[in-house]
Amino acid sequence: MTHFGATILDAEGYRLTAEERRFFAAADPFGFILFGRNIDTADQVRALCADMREAVGRDVPITIDQEGGRVQRLRPPQWRQWSAPMNHVDLAGPHAGEAMYLRYRLIAAELHALGIDSNCTPLVDVAGATTHDFLRDRCYGTDPARVALLGRAVADGLLDGGVLPVLKHIPGHGRAQADSHLDLPIVSEGHDALTACDFAPFQALNDLPMGMTAHLVYAAIDDRPATISPVMMQLIRDEIGFDGLIMTDDISMKALKGSLTEITRASLTAGCDVALLCNATLEDRRAVADAAGRLDEAGQARARAAMSARRTPTDVDIPALEAKLSALCGGLTYGR
Repeated sequence: MTHFGATILDAEGYRLTAEERRFFAAADPFGFILFGRNIDTADQVRALCADMREAVGRDVPITIDQEGGRVQRLRPPQWRQWSAPMNHVDLAGPHAGEAMYLRYRLIAAELHALGIDSNCTPLVDVAGATTHDFLRDRCYGTDPARVALLGRAVADGLLDGGVLPVLKHIPGHGRAQADSHLDLPIVSEGHDALTACDFAPFQALNDLPMGMTAHLVYAAIDDRPATISPVMMQLIRDEIGFDGLIMTDDISMKALKGSLTEITRASLTAGCDVALLCNATLEDRRAVADAAGRLDEAGQARARAAMSARRTPTDVDIPALEAKLSALCGGLTYGR
């Protein structure tokens, strides 16, 4: 059995170049990720997804960040404009679970129609008084039990729409007072407090097929960012009980120090299954693919289990779902 490359990679534009095709055929990444620069029209996105799958010769997972609010790659006029998740939860109040299911069932329909079969959400980081602004309105609330319930609704909506959820940011990003895109956040709370709050939603959703790490230091447990910490990765597997495929958050984020190849090797050695590299040159993507090599036996098994979790979408009446969601949220509409 040929093992997949231990990477998730992106492309430069609307279609693959000849050089990208050759590179992806050789590297055979586990999956791909799309960004705004890859999005023009529906037909173009479908063609790009087909390019990617043709390059590796299999039905490779293709993911995207489509949380809604500030973090959504598909935007009007062709696709819906979504409010921030926390805003949507607040509007729905006691109906937030049903509203979040409907929201992400509709998002899944948009993605699946384009050939995108994974979404980097639910985000079950628990918000607090000091949560950095880059993250806060992307969260679902401040109570870990309710965050877990809403995260489950998000995951179910995606799965019923034929889209794999990616649970993030394991083991919890909510206490970060810095933006990990720019700096390394350090969390000082003790292990017991983290277990009771931050880790709890991830434990409740530890059956999901894929997860994404947090580039945070949990100083009471280890002095290394979770993504490159064997101690934290073991905690994720044993204490949180997550046995799905674990991808890094983007290894080009400034929270992680060192070369991309050093970070790649450190993350995989720590226990991540695949390295996610975004917004890099082709030369950097080659170097990371070489450093990552192929999935080991355990990672390969988790990769295949994740892919087997993909479902055929359930039949739904999209206008009826839109109307129901709008009614739950005080008449909120979705511009296109």
